[in-house]
Amino acid sequence: MSTPYQQQGYQQQGAPGTLYSSPIPVRSAHLGDALASEWTKIRSVRSTMWTLGVMITLMVGIGVLSAVAVSASDADLDGQSVLSLGFFGVLLGSICVMTLGVLTIASEFGTGMIRTTLTACPSRARVLTAKAIVFFLLVFTLTTVITGIVGGLQISIVDQGSSTGEEWFRATVGVALYVATLGLLSLAVGTLIRHSAGAITIMIGVVLLPLVLAMFMFSESLRDLQQALFEYSIPNQIGVLYDTAVTESGPAGWDPLWIMLGVTAVALAGAYASLRTRDV
Repeated sequence: MSTPYQQQGYQQQGAPGTLYSSPIPVRSAHLGDALASEWTKIRSVRSTMWTLGVMITLMVGIGVLSAVAVSASDADLDGQSVLSLGFFGVLLGSICVMTLGVLTIASEFGTGMIRTTLTACPSRARVLTAKAIVFFLLVFTLTTVITGIVGGLQISIVDQGSSTGEEWFRATVGVALYVATLGLLSLAVGTLIRHSAGAITIMIGVVLLPLVLAMFMFSESLRDLQQALFEYSIPNQIGVLYDTAVTESGPAGWDPLWIMLGVTAVALAGAYASLRTRDV
């Protein structure tokens, strides 16, 4: 029978009563450590690969197919930029971004991983800030690259008109900022709801419900409400960035981005307060 292993304490190596001093340099953790941790998590889970993979497939596939269909039918775009054909892919791809935004934090509440995260980093505000920064930069960079590639393919397929620099900037950087901010809103809702399916359902309702409700408001007394729902629905706001808005009134230019930033700021403030005050 072997002798049970007895751990040798470091105190036995020095004088009795002396305090242990780690040979590893100890320093205070900062936001950079939290960012490194969140980056490791978001690139190592399968949900990131699947959601962003489907997003890329939808943006590229639908964008190219739309251009091929227009080119094959010799349809007239009536002076609209060819880049506007990227609208359909971005609208569907934004659902994937919302899903990833919710899962970035709600999945940790579902598995209990959030307790480990907060044990390693007790500052709850720092954890949420790191998640928001990593998620935003990842989605913004990827969406900018994909919309730029899709726009280049559409220009090469459809031989109609030309796009200005401002149209290119709004159809790539502007759309990427809007989609990434919409994802941040999903992350905030996931923090508040703490349930993946519930938060994703709410976000899909936020995107689709106003437009669907407006389509079935036939009463004349609801005409003003119907117009407001059309103008401020998320599909119409994305369309404004592509100059393909459903309505002629309402937000224009960069207004959709400022609206989304304001709504997301309020939701994130609620998410910080919820994470700080509620038990996990």
